[in-house]
Amino acid sequence: MSLLAHERARPRAVRDLPGGWWLAVATVCFGAFMGQLDASIVTLAYGPLCAQFHAPLAAVTWVSLAYLLTLVALLVPVGRLADAHGRKQFYLYGLLVFTATSAACGLAPSLAALIGSRVAQAVGAAMLQANSVALVATSAPRPRMRAALGVQAAAQALGLALGPTLGGALVTTLGWRWVFAINVPVGTIALIAGYYLLPRTRQRTDPAPFDWPGLALLATATTTLLLAISAVSGLNLPSAATAILAILAPLAGYGLVQRERRAPAPLIDLRLLRIPALAGGLVGALCGYLVLFGPLVLVPVVLTDRGTSPLHAGLVLTALPGGFALAASGAGAVLPDRWSDRRRYALGAVTCTMALAAALAVPLSAPWLIPPMAMLGLGLGVYTPTNNTTIMSAIPAHASGTGGGLVNMTRGLGTALGVAMVTLAVHLAAGATGPRLAIVGLTAASLLLFTPLLTPSRGMRNIGTENSARC
Repeated sequence: MSLLAHERARPRAVRDLPGGWWLAVATVCFGAFMGQLDASIVTLAYGPLCAQFHAPLAAVTWVSLAYLLTLVALLVPVGRLADAHGRKQFYLYGLLVFTATSAACGLAPSLAALIGSRVAQAVGAAMLQANSVALVATSAPRPRMRAALGVQAAAQALGLALGPTLGGALVTTLGWRWVFAINVPVGTIALIAGYYLLPRTRQRTDPAPFDWPGLALLATATTTLLLAISAVSGLNLPSAATAILAILAPLAGYGLVQRERRAPAPLIDLRLLRIPALAGGLVGALCGYLVLFGPLVLVPVVLTDRGTSPLHAGLVLTALPGGFALAASGAGAVLPDRWSDRRRYALGAVTCTMALAAALAVPLSAPWLIPPMAMLGLGLGVYTPTNNTTIMSAIPAHASGTGGGLVNMTRGLGTALGVAMVTLAVHLAAGATGPRLAIVGLTAASLLLFTPLLTPSRGMRNIGTENSARC
């Protein structure tokens, strides 16, 4: 642990290497890969978890929701702390915590213990995700930032792409515990690489008093909202408790906004949301991840309920993140360089909406679902790197960690809403109607992907770059 007490400079050979900043990007890609592998692999374990712990789907989804809620609560404060104390240091601590708690998840003796371990795992994930975009943006030269963020998005997509297939294979052969244990070797490699290859933080902010009331209100608003949705989706809660949760969620949300307007050092800097490009980009990020993760829950549930094996369901589902990975890594080479971000936004959003509309028109079975899932992945693969670039370009360099935390908090909330929306739709409508209803909801959400196109381009600002060559 003492090795992580201070940010260590990279070896001189790495610092002096032409294009050495790619090593930092590649190192961050380890964490990006591991986080998204974990996100997509878990959905294949829902069925075995329901069977082993004799729990309804609404209860088992809290293996994901507890993790996501912890992320939503911690990403912004962790980003601010990293801005003040060092992004490399926080990133490495995050890898250590995430790897250790992944082992704890694999050994969990009960559903409650598994959910508790997932909360602890999310603490490490918050330290990773709050700093990943900032580390890439401040390591890459400005002309190469889009390419670097595209590579990071491709690493995330690769983790998503391997998750369903790997998850299905692990669940079918070794059991659900290995869905979590698989993170341990990957995390160990990433920790060693990060210690030697990540640059130190050159520009830091002054530490500010922590906004504990803001954190409490944020956690209360998000948790009560998703608990209320889960109660309607089949979680065994008394009706009175559900009503209280439904009332408390908007009250806590209102209290959060009022608190952040008046706090001297707010948890969420609402002034950043006055930048049109940033505000529109965050709406796009939320809906993009809602549309991405909704099918990751829906497709395995639909196919396994119809007798498909987890491995076969995982292979079908791989079309979605596989298309994402292909577009995120290859769109830059295929699309004309002269295309503006707005044109890329439009192409991605239109493709996503058309893909979900196509999913409504085909039978919900293995061969028919592959083309619309692949098309949806391609659309998101074009959309997401553009969205990342727009958001990070609108955030001042000194607040890049805070901004990165805000971005990932928004994504986490979108992911949680995608999981909750699909679970609610499947519970409310019996038979094939429930999945169809879920796809209708996802299609409606995809229309909000056009939001960044409604913001004035003059609201964008360029992110300052840091000379990391000698970090």
